[in-house]
Amino acid sequence: MVVSDAVKLAPRAHAAVVTPAHQSPLGMSLSLPRRLALLDWSARNKAWIIEDDYDGEYRYVSRPLPALKSLDRDGRVLYAGTFSKVLFPGIRLAYLVVPEGQVEQFEQVTESLSAGCPGLTQTIVTAFIGEGHFARHIQRMRKLYAERREATAAGLESVLGKYVRIDLQPGGMHLILRLRGNRSDRRLVASMREQNLYAEALTDWTTRNDGVSALLLNFTNIDSRRTAENFGRRILKLM
Repeated sequence: MVVSDAVKLAPRAHAAVVTPAHQSPLGMSLSLPRRLALLDWSARNKAWIIEDDYDGEYRYVSRPLPALKSLDRDGRVLYAGTFSKVLFPGIRLAYLVVPEGQVEQFEQVTESLSAGCPGLTQTIVTAFIGEGHFARHIQRMRKLYAERREATAAGLESVLGKYVRIDLQPGGMHLILRLRGNRSDRRLVASMREQNLYAEALTDWTTRNDGVSALLLNFTNIDSRRTAENFGRRILKLM
């Protein structure tokens, strides 16, 4: 996010929704100068920053980055996270860290509008965190996903290396396969889905017509290099 450009595009904005740890879908992290510029903008304009840290725990090239919230000195950042990606989707449990002075107001709004989450689920997750199981789970899954990320990239590269360039993102749960030549990512994705293979087209993520053709491919369920090679051969037949 280029804060100066954002201010020009929306000079009357009162909120910004950002993913500083891992931009989707390209995976960049918001630099410290831009984080500070965003915080300065929110303080000067009494605006809110909603920080969506949807999978910040999964970073493979270094330690997870500190949250933007940790730099907030003016109480303008609302930090949102979810357990659906780090535990399991069916848990349907998320959280919001708000400035202390806003807790009562947020509680009132939540009680008025929210369908709520079962107290038992919250109690179990609280105990899971408090007893140290959650931290160990994250460490174990980060190691597993790092191994699958490497195996998937190696397997696909061995089969599709002439046709794609693979971007290894520093975090997250998917790879970017940039298509060489003039291949259409949208046509390839449509063909893949007909064969029960799931990917997303990078050009679907841009508002411009000059987007680079690439596939967004999840790697978390690919258990070995051999499995990745088999998927690569199936994709190759569709190119």
